[in-house]
Amino acid sequence: MQSIATILLQTAIKRFTVYKELGDKSFAQLQDADFYFLPNEANNSIAVIIRHMSGNMLSRWTNFLTEDGEKDWRNRDAEFANITATRERLLDQWVLGWNCLFEALNALKEEDLLKIIYIRSEGQSVIDAIQRQLAHYAYHVGQIVYLARIATDKEWQSLSISKGQSALYNQEMKHK
Repeated sequence: MQSIATILLQTAIKRFTVYKELGDKSFAQLQDADFYFLPNEANNSIAVIIRHMSGNMLSRWTNFLTEDGEKDWRNRDAEFANITATRERLLDQWVLGWNCLFEALNALKEEDLLKIIYIRSEGQSVIDAIQRQLAHYAYHVGQIVYLARIATDKEWQSLSISKGQSALYNQEMKHK
């Protein structure tokens, strides 16, 4: 029988994977210019959100147990600059950040989960840090999906249950 700590870690990895996949599926529906779509000047583009998430992931998950999660080499403000990069470069940044996260999570052992780590000198348990980042990334992936949906308009293919299709979906799930 698995321990609660092991189940918690496996569940977190599963949820992080789901959010990464939602981003991946959104990107697959975008034209290159859509990565820079802005509904208005107060918003961040998908490209900016990718850069921010990647920067955050690299900072938080590099040497996760031994160094503060806000690294001196990170330039958070630069992540929000409207800099144009190719689709390939953006997706490389996306993958780099997620790979760093998954490497760190997969290296954790049950006894690590109650250790105290630091983010901006604030101590927190590894469990709390994982939950903190899970919420942060879910928030930003939601922004990505929403912006992608607006940018692609009628071309958008739903990533979840389409409007008016709940009963059909539930019926299909019962037969699986």
